[in-house]
Amino acid sequence: MSSEAIVVFTFQSTETIVAMGGTSAWHLAPKNARLCEFAVCTRNAKDDRVEGPEAHHSAFLVGRVRGVVPCPGTPGTNGTSKTRFLIQFSEFARVNAPNAWKNGQQNPICYKSLQELGIDPLILKWEPMPSRTGESKLANAAAPIQQLNPLPLTLAEAKKGLALTFNVPPESIEITIRG
Repeated sequence: MSSEAIVVFTFQSTETIVAMGGTSAWHLAPKNARLCEFAVCTRNAKDDRVEGPEAHHSAFLVGRVRGVVPCPGTPGTNGTSKTRFLIQFSEFARVNAPNAWKNGQQNPICYKSLQELGIDPLILKWEPMPSRTGESKLANAAAPIQQLNPLPLTLAEAKKGLALTFNVPPESIEITIRG
């Protein structure tokens, strides 16, 4: 069994990652990512958008890679033309591996073996991904607006969602309502 893993440095919570079907919005070489059996999510607790309580630099989630697909609606942000990718999981396990992410790494993605991270996949408690909720959310994100039945939401929720979509802090989002 291969223990090669793509390691990502993320602000997203376990709940967000599971709901999306994997870890998302990464600039990466899909060919390289697809060679990995595992993806390891490590905590970026210094990001203003941090959602999870885990310690900074700790690994908190391991996913078994099912696929690597483009994220709908994310061909480039901030003037770039690079596509962002979703690393889909077939199953996941919660872990607590302190200092899995090393200081000084500039790119929020790296490749390591699980052994280097002190993670043994044979002793993890694997959970199946829920009924592909993340994929339906992604499909809805790409669907025409007329087909959606939106639910009411607060301005704070709207800003948070738009911030995730455009990879900017929520305070960078301005919403104007004209009636």
